[in-house]
Amino acid sequence: MSSSPQTTPARMVSALLAFLLACTAGGFVLAGLAMPLVAATGTVSNATTSLFDDLPTELTFTEPSEQSVILAADGTELARFYAENRVLVASEDISQHLKNAVVAIEDERFFEHNGIDPQGLIGAAFNNFTGGQLAGGSTITQQYVKNLLIEEGRNSNDPDLIAQATERSLARKLSEARTAMAIEKQMEKDEILTGYINIAMFGPSQYGAEAASQYFFSVPASELSIPQAAMLAGITQSPARWNPISNPDEAKNRRDTVLAKMYELGYITEDEFRESVNLPIADMLNVSAPVNGCESAGISVYFCEYVVKDLLASESWGDSQEDRLNQLYRGGLVIHTTLDTSKQQAAFDAVTTYVPVNDPSSVEMAMSSVEPGTGKIVSMVQNTNYGSATPEDPNATTVNLNVGMDRGGGYGFQSGSTFKVYTLIEWIRAGRGLDELVDASRDTYTRDDWTISCAPEYADAYNPSNIEGIGSGMMTVLESTKRSVNLSFIDMASQLDLCNIVGVAEQMGVRSGNGAALTPNPSSVLGSNNVTPLSTANSMATLASGGIMCEPLSFTKIENQDGDVIADISPSCVRVLDEDVADTTTSALQTVVSPGGTGFRAEIPGHDAAGKTGTANMDYHAWFMGYTSHEASAIWLGHMEGNISMFYTTINGQYNIEVYGGLYPAQVFSAYHTRILEGVAPVPFSLQTVAANENGATVLPQGRDNPAIRPVPVPEPEPQPEPEPAPSEESDPAPPVEEDTQPDQNPGEGDVDEGDGE
Repeated sequence: MSSSPQTTPARMVSALLAFLLACTAGGFVLAGLAMPLVAATGTVSNATTSLFDDLPTELTFTEPSEQSVILAADGTELARFYAENRVLVASEDISQHLKNAVVAIEDERFFEHNGIDPQGLIGAAFNNFTGGQLAGGSTITQQYVKNLLIEEGRNSNDPDLIAQATERSLARKLSEARTAMAIEKQMEKDEILTGYINIAMFGPSQYGAEAASQYFFSVPASELSIPQAAMLAGITQSPARWNPISNPDEAKNRRDTVLAKMYELGYITEDEFRESVNLPIADMLNVSAPVNGCESAGISVYFCEYVVKDLLASESWGDSQEDRLNQLYRGGLVIHTTLDTSKQQAAFDAVTTYVPVNDPSSVEMAMSSVEPGTGKIVSMVQNTNYGSATPEDPNATTVNLNVGMDRGGGYGFQSGSTFKVYTLIEWIRAGRGLDELVDASRDTYTRDDWTISCAPEYADAYNPSNIEGIGSGMMTVLESTKRSVNLSFIDMASQLDLCNIVGVAEQMGVRSGNGAALTPNPSSVLGSNNVTPLSTANSMATLASGGIMCEPLSFTKIENQDGDVIADISPSCVRVLDEDVADTTTSALQTVVSPGGTGFRAEIPGHDAAGKTGTANMDYHAWFMGYTSHEASAIWLGHMEGNISMFYTTINGQYNIEVYGGLYPAQVFSAYHTRILEGVAPVPFSLQTVAANENGATVLPQGRDNPAIRPVPVPEPEPQPEPEPAPSEESDPAPPVEEDTQPDQNPGEGDVDEGDGE
């Protein structure tokens, strides 16, 4: 008698699935009702097969999450970010050994079935029907479907979707099977296998074979050997149990099981099998633990953290900050930044040459550099290691000393005499000249002497002083700028509106660390506001570009995992100063960076430079900010903990009676710009105006501004620190350094303790 159609394996599976579906849907009552249909196998077969006739024709899944990468301007990798450590690779970038191993151990009939394996399904269904756990029978395609659904739940932060994709029920298995069959109709076998290898776990925290290959063996997935491929293929069943690092013996047993299956199926020869099983686990491993986030960026870690915060705050891409964060860690983004790696190295070398990391002085230094006309941040460094302070590394910090609180920084630091630049600019904007004489002797001001239109309540009595109270009579604005005379600038400010002075500073990009508006009180003229190095560098870039202020720019382009540009950032610039005002200011600030100027150490051989020194009261903070035609920089030196005097401090083995902006910060400026301009043709400042002459004014001695009064300190045995050190006169002449009296951190209105400054 010929074989009846009812006895074929396919119809047996259909009948069994009908019975199991009935059991799941309605319990044993419905199962009893279904049994007559099972007996009539032809009818049941047709009915059950129809479950798979109406398959989905359009399948959409979220792309598997992938690492995002942050790049420097030249394409150098700075850091990677991921929620799951995964790197998607193409089929040709996956070793054939791994493909063979995965098929051998996971789904040996993968190339024969259409998404579901009848033999596997019979075993799984029988196991479930007899009371065992639902297990086995899943093809690679079904596992691919399951992993895609789990990934979709992760990407959308939907725990219910994850639960549905992992629940142990026949309904889920049937849905999974339907989707698997649909996928088989739309994708080639190699596409499915590649997709599975990219999404499955091949380690305790490694998703996809590329990440796992790099982690366990430090090789790409394309170069996996036979035993390496077998080990990875075996891990997926239980990533923790088969972890070769924590469980090498069990991992070897599992690897050898996979190798035996590969040999059985003809994927490897007997010699290859024997050679592979004899290879010790320890000889296979070459672990390269990945670093997730900016800590892998080395000397650029603080810039990297700034970029991340900039990305999350930018409305140029992503629907919300939460969406942007999700894309950063899951979207496989490629983020192009403005950082110039050669300049970054030059900046770090300059800073740490003068103030090494963990110098015994415990002083910190930070430096930012900006490209004029674009606002691109080309370098950003500080002499600290990233992390939490320890006894071995007491200065380690996660605080970016270059920026404000909204970008991972702090409150900023008192600016000292660098802030005089903005009084000078407002003076020029008001139509006043550099050759005009101002009073460098007056040291008493009343409330009525001030114009503060935006906040008149800040007007108060003020008693500033030059160093040691020495006056200097009348002198020109130009000479006052070159020598940074306090009382000259107070006299100038009293003839202006203080709101305009702090206003022009803000228009040029100067920002406080906490984001608050700058305070227009009398002491602000000498630098009582806390500001950040990046923002002051940006203000110098405004002068270098002839009065055009550009918002600081840290990234220029973002691409998604398909290579599509999702954000293309152009400089955001606006003219804030007339060109002649900017150029006249530059002509004055050039005299600062010249012999006899307070910033003479900032000179750059063969190149024009301009800038301003600054030191806060009691040498709490020291600054230099300056620029060339190519680039603008700001350097801060001090203690990040707050106002701590740097009198009598040994820095990098050099003992200093005082520490001021014209010393270490100016030297760093010169060292950095000299290095980055090596081989670059000089580009003189193209000025629309020139500085006025001194009009025959007599310049009287100005404390540190006069070589006969205050030379550069020479090394000597370090004395015991005194509670209230007073500057002393030295006999040997030396170039001038800047006078800069500066109020305490939080002075009361009109009650400022003026002391020694730069």
